[in-house]
Amino acid sequence: MLQAIETYRDSDSTEESSMTLGEWLDRWINDYMSLTIRESTLDGYKALIKNQIKPYIGDKPLSSLTTPDIQKFYNTVKEKGRVRPDKIHGSQLSDSVVRSIHMLLHEALDTAVKDRLIVKNPTARTVIPKTNYAPKQVLNDEQLDKFISVIKEDKLWYDFFYTELTTGLRRGEICGLKWEDFDGQSGRLKIQRTVTRQKGGGFSTGETKTETGTRTIILPPSTAELLKERKETSHSEWIFPNFCKPEKPMVPDKAYTHLKILLKKAGLPSIRFHDLRHTFATMALEYGMDVKTLSATIGHIRQNARGVRGKVRRTY
Repeated sequence: MLQAIETYRDSDSTEESSMTLGEWLDRWINDYMSLTIRESTLDGYKALIKNQIKPYIGDKPLSSLTTPDIQKFYNTVKEKGRVRPDKIHGSQLSDSVVRSIHMLLHEALDTAVKDRLIVKNPTARTVIPKTNYAPKQVLNDEQLDKFISVIKEDKLWYDFFYTELTTGLRRGEICGLKWEDFDGQSGRLKIQRTVTRQKGGGFSTGETKTETGTRTIILPPSTAELLKERKETSHSEWIFPNFCKPEKPMVPDKAYTHLKILLKKAGLPSIRFHDLRHTFATMALEYGMDVKTLSATIGHIRQNARGVRGKVRRTY
């Protein structure tokens, strides 16, 4: 009894402490997260809460949640997936989705602890699937030659993909470039915004993915010259505008779709857009760029690029 009294000494015995997990998650999203994360991330959080968390444990009282409750939930949602309106379970969830659910719950329940609604975070000792990232793919010499040959034939997309190969920008970053970011005299380019898709269609522009994502890079001479020539005939504020609506930026999904078309035309593996970023990093290391400079160039959090070296040729 004394141990229990000590454990619950700092908790609040108010009506709020008896709210359900679902009610708390709604409050957490609206009061704590809505102004602190990007809209696309917020939409993702809301989807996880609605489709994966609430149907299984949303009615569970917040104050009575235990580690076994959370562990059982992870195991169940992994196997059965989201609960649909017709009550038929979806397919099994990937490990990455289960990890995303865990990170969301952990952060939300940490906030509940800070607000003294619960004594401890029940997610702290749970077991979740290990990180299982898709293997990185890098275009080798021969593949890079094929890809460059194909993009040279595509007048609409050549500048876009050549710039990507020689800068390693994230998809949203290259779509979010404006002419005000480009200094043709010094050959410098500021990366200070990203374009993301909105739920239900459309797009939004916002800050870069990370604090280190906002940066200024020095362009290879050939890329700087390419952009200077492009600027002379541009009628948009965007460096790579939407073809049909020049007042708007290129949509990242459109760039991804066209990459697949180009890869198929070149007879190359169907790599991800992010793998062009890996190709740039490999190429840069191969030709003498140190890890610290590379990390600053691509706006990466980690300073370790070990394992990304490879045998590719320089294209600029």
